[in-house]
Amino acid sequence: MKIQERTGAGRNRSSAPAQPMMGERLPTPPRERKPALAALAVLLILVGALGATMLVLRAGDRVEVVKVTADIQPGESVGKKVEPVLVAGDAGINYIKWTQLEALKELKAKSTIYRGTLVIGEMFGTESSLPAGKAVVGLSLKEGQYPAGIEAGDLVAAYRVGNTGSSNSGSGSGSSSGSGSDDGTGSGSAGGADVPIVENARVTDVPDTRSDSTIGSTNKRVTVTVDESAAAALARAAAANQVALVKVPGN
Repeated sequence: MKIQERTGAGRNRSSAPAQPMMGERLPTPPRERKPALAALAVLLILVGALGATMLVLRAGDRVEVVKVTADIQPGESVGKKVEPVLVAGDAGINYIKWTQLEALKELKAKSTIYRGTLVIGEMFGTESSLPAGKAVVGLSLKEGQYPAGIEAGDLVAAYRVGNTGSSNSGSGSGSSSGSGSDDGTGSGSAGGADVPIVENARVTDVPDTRSDSTIGSTNKRVTVTVDESAAAALARAAAANQVALVKVPGN
């Protein structure tokens, strides 16, 4: 009887899970694989590599073009008012490349070109289109008749200098009346040097004396743009070699 009771008691006893022995690891659940995340990671890596490649290729397509460093007036050449700058090449834009600078210097601005502008071919031509009411006058000046360092873009006043009395007596009253009809300062240009022939003239061209072989070394050719009404008086004074230029505020 005792043996049977013990056996029955053992059957009714709940079976407890076996405890791991010291030093054994607990079993870990199997890792869940996520193929979608892995594919996304690979895709991001490929996109990054492609972007880096495109940047390198675009950097290789950059070209050196001409950029304006100071305002260029109509009829003025670029002179030294330019610098090279790298931009992305674009077949749809007619950039002037830095290697074309010497050819560009032979052309004239068709209109005002402002500082910071990238030069394109359509901005320049063999002849400038002058604004209405303006005229271009060429001057041949001796040393002392122009300020040192004069260059294209400068704003100057033109004064009559020299023996104005002899020219007045030789030309008679007709010269005085003629100069008076040219502009408001005509009488001043005929009567004295204290009144300018032209108060505001824009220098549009000053050739390099080293390349200017048409004038002696003591003369400088200067081209200015003035109001059309003052052009005749200035041209007459220039023909008599009686013009001096002075820089005025606005430069």
